[in-house]
Amino acid sequence: VVDGADRVIVHMADHRDFTAKVIGSDATSDIALLKVNATALPYLKIAEARTLKPGQWVVAIGSPFGLDHSVTAGIVSGIGRSSLDPGQQYVPFIQTDVPINKGNSGGPLLNTHGEVVGINSQIFSMSGGYMGVSFAIPIETAMNAVTQIETTGKVRRGVLGVRIQQVTGQIASAMGLARSGGALVAEVEPGSAAAKAGVRTGDLITAFNGAPIDSSADLPPLVGAMVPGARARLQVSRDGKTLELPVVLDD
Repeated sequence: VVDGADRVIVHMADHRDFTAKVIGSDATSDIALLKVNATALPYLKIAEARTLKPGQWVVAIGSPFGLDHSVTAGIVSGIGRSSLDPGQQYVPFIQTDVPINKGNSGGPLLNTHGEVVGINSQIFSMSGGYMGVSFAIPIETAMNAVTQIETTGKVRRGVLGVRIQQVTGQIASAMGLARSGGALVAEVEPGSAAAKAGVRTGDLITAFNGAPIDSSADLPPLVGAMVPGARARLQVSRDGKTLELPVVLDD
């Protein structure tokens, strides 16, 4: 929303306007940090998006079509969704059926206690309008970006250095696996964190730091949520054997 802007104005509910300074931004997580010179501003409480479950009610606030403070409601359709934009692979999006349109971007997604669980980011649409598939950035992902921008001016993410692909039923059958799932390593970058940890092409990553990898899309957000230099554990299936590989993430 702030990309390429000459000036950014924050418009308050009490009709005050503030010129904001963009402290920094991160296109990958779709987050910008703004600063205004004001005191005693009201704010919303933050909850944990990781506690959300499909079927829970959520509420969105935004300004679709310039209609300020519009409120819409719906349910959580899914969590940990990968974006349709390949440039946002590190965000485990919350998928909802809350009606949002252009102008809702940057508005809060709230639980029924009025606590922020996400930031409305994008819609999937064939027509440009709402079609029942909306995506929000989990508040933990957003606040991680904000904290890093505030302290260092930029967002850094851990990297394994592998190219992965989804394990289809056909691939699982060819590999002799009981079921599809996990992240299949298609390529290991020479000299990368994964290479140093002993990861090989053809390995199947089934868990990261104890978190199961049911889909290849599950892995990038888990890795990207950790800072470069962090130590992690990979669970890998290789030739029918399960291996535990310690890894130190790259930048």
